[in-house]
Amino acid sequence: MTPEQYVQQKAAGSGSSFYYAFLFLPKPRRAAITAFYAFCREVDDVVDETTDSGVAATKLAWWRTEIARSFAGQPNHPVMRALMPLCPDYRIGQHHLLAVVDGCQMDLEQTRYLDYPGLQRYCHLVAGIVGEVAANIFGQTSPETTAYAHRLGLALQLTNIIRDVGEDALRSRIYLPVNELQQFGVKAHEILKRVEGQEFHQRFSTLMRFQAERAHRCYDEALALLPAVDRRAQKPGLMMASIYRDLLREIERDDFLVLRQRVSLTPLRKLWLAWRVQALGRL
Repeated sequence: MTPEQYVQQKAAGSGSSFYYAFLFLPKPRRAAITAFYAFCREVDDVVDETTDSGVAATKLAWWRTEIARSFAGQPNHPVMRALMPLCPDYRIGQHHLLAVVDGCQMDLEQTRYLDYPGLQRYCHLVAGIVGEVAANIFGQTSPETTAYAHRLGLALQLTNIIRDVGEDALRSRIYLPVNELQQFGVKAHEILKRVEGQEFHQRFSTLMRFQAERAHRCYDEALALLPAVDRRAQKPGLMMASIYRDLLREIERDDFLVLRQRVSLTPLRKLWLAWRVQALGRL
């Protein structure tokens, strides 16, 4: 298997909504975003699929070494062998890749966030930086587009957090800020135990509605920040916004039943939403 085949398999096999946005890109840009996304998946899988935190930390340290080695001209991992030839053309720097590793390191060391600013720092590493790199690959021409990319990355990550509350609880992680749990009278142990009952769900859904409203504001802010000159080039990001925002609305319609089920969109619906942005230019 060639490095290019490896990253294609990694990206397609993830089932992520991001993959549907890649389909509409010209071949060189599609190759770059596929390789970069495969890198993000590899690093993220270290934390999600390794039960021993010591082993996971060792693997992340290996990735830091591999990144340095790759930028010195000696990549070993197939993801890095696919990605490195494309980095100069799309302004992908060593600091971008290390930031993604730093974000995953936070997952190993931190399972709670005291407040929203603390959560934002985490989102900056695992989503804002990813958005910045993606915007360059898609064809950014205005420096103002970077602010849009970071804000959209935050919106997407907040949506992920809302969707994955139940799954994260199984890993003893809570990404909802502690002070906001307190604000709405929800206890951390109730989330970790995935408590049932009408009284708890009323408190929980009020908390989650607050989270969803913030995510919607981030989507609106991101769209307002996107310069008109880059709107056409950034269509793949707009496709992701359309898919993820539709997912968020689906979660809202289900009244935030996210503790015991994972809400998702069908592949056909994702493809339709992506095509609508591509063909009609609207979310």
